Amino acid sequence: MLELKVSTPRYWLETALEDFDAFLIDHAACERKASAVGMSFVVRYPDRPGLTDLMIQFAREELEHFHQVYRLVEKRGLMLREDEPDDYVNLLMKPVRSGRDERFLDRLLVASVIEARGHERLALVASHLKDPELQKFYARLARAEGHHKDLFLEIALQFFPREIVMNRLEEFLWVEAQAITAVPFRSALH
Repeated sequence: MLELKVSTPRYWLETALEDFDAFLIDHAACERKASAVGMSFVVRYPDRPGLTDLMIQFAREELEHFHQVYRLVEKRGLMLREDEPDDYVNLLMKPVRSGRDERFLDRLLVASVIEARGHERLALVASHLKDPELQKFYARLARAEGHHKDLFLEIALQFFPREIVMNRLEEFLWVEAQAITAVPFRSALH
């Protein structure tokens, strides 16, 4: 149902793998932020039936992913950094509307699109890592991101009419295509 409008070019993969330590540190931050996004849905939308349980599960899974990536960071003798602005995410957030229902729908779709890009990129990383254990780890995380992209879209379809969801998703997919091509390549997930 959700297909990104542009694929990640090979140059991004080369950049990410060139400084894999930097990629790991950024990836850890992305997993931690994703967990926080899940909990932000719990805080902002406690009145949406079934949402709280799904978002707690999502936040737990992302927190576990953060912990797993953090262990890799620590094993390599690296340290996490302070958060830096994520230009990609900021560009995706620009068209998010402010009405309660509109914001809810838009945030679900932004989360779905971000998870879709994460799925694509983690799968690329997994398929090009030399270390078999890291390959398995990143392949597993890529599958989880694919599930998460579907999760957020399914939640949107649960609360809003299909036509509205799909039309708005199409808009966000074009915003994402512009955002991902606008940000410079670096050894980071986005």
